Amino acid sequence: MSKNGTRTRRLLADIRFNSSAYILVGIVMAYYILFHYLPMYGVIIAFKDFSPAKGILGSQWIGLKHFQMFFGSDYAWRVIRNTIQISFYTLLWGFPVPIILALLMNEVRNKWFKKTVQTFTYLPHFISTVVICGMLMDFCARGGLFGTLFGIEDNLLSRPEYFKTIFVGSGIWQTAGWQTILYLAALTGIDTGLYEAAKMDGAGRLRQTFSITIPGIMPTIITLLILQIGRMMNVGFEKIILLYNPLTYETADVIASFVYRKGLIEFNYGYSTAVGLFNSVINFILVVTANKISRKLNDTSLW
Repeated sequence: MSKNGTRTRRLLADIRFNSSAYILVGIVMAYYILFHYLPMYGVIIAFKDFSPAKGILGSQWIGLKHFQMFFGSDYAWRVIRNTIQISFYTLLWGFPVPIILALLMNEVRNKWFKKTVQTFTYLPHFISTVVICGMLMDFCARGGLFGTLFGIEDNLLSRPEYFKTIFVGSGIWQTAGWQTILYLAALTGIDTGLYEAAKMDGAGRLRQTFSITIPGIMPTIITLLILQIGRMMNVGFEKIILLYNPLTYETADVIASFVYRKGLIEFNYGYSTAVGLFNSVINFILVVTANKISRKLNDTSLW
């Protein structure tokens, strides 16, 4: 029997023996093919004067006209600037919080207290975005909780200068606890013998944290940082469109919300697809660049 025939028999036997695993993998692959790879065909719309009646192939090819319209408009710099600023603030203030929270939880020896803190920090993750935005609207309203605390007699969500702070701060509160799960899992993989050796050398808890704990979870930190950088231009439009209004467009309007308005409200599908494609290309460049830099600096990378 040929080598190809032998390999085929082995593969079929392995599929029969591990059928459950192949089914699970097949479901995941089908999901990505159906919802991530096949829709890439629609990117052609960005280069066409798309008409639903004519279809993608029947619509007129216009090349880079949509991209020229976007970069020549008054809104291009505004939405790009707001997207970068909100993403940068989220990365700057939001990325370290789960790490610090995980390190603090790791130092807690009272299991009841530790589980209680974990429960309360995880809960916001399970609150829907709509409910979160509803709470923020009430807290930020005239005479609301935040206005009373900070002595501001105005609706904070109508003040452009406060929007980024409210958006980033609420995002940290909602996601920080849940994100600690990965870091706590990484902490369990650190050899406890290293701590014993450090104690014998006279190292205190702070010294152990900086010399053992943080280096031990550094690969996890770098991997998540690369992924976060790769999503820098993907500021979720759901929360933005629920919180912003024409008074705060100047600081709140981002690429995702701009694409939503142009595509689903104004039905300008080709234009919105072009802007979304530009956004995706920038994200791709960011994640590849971050991965190369990480590989050169500390030999840790996604691929």
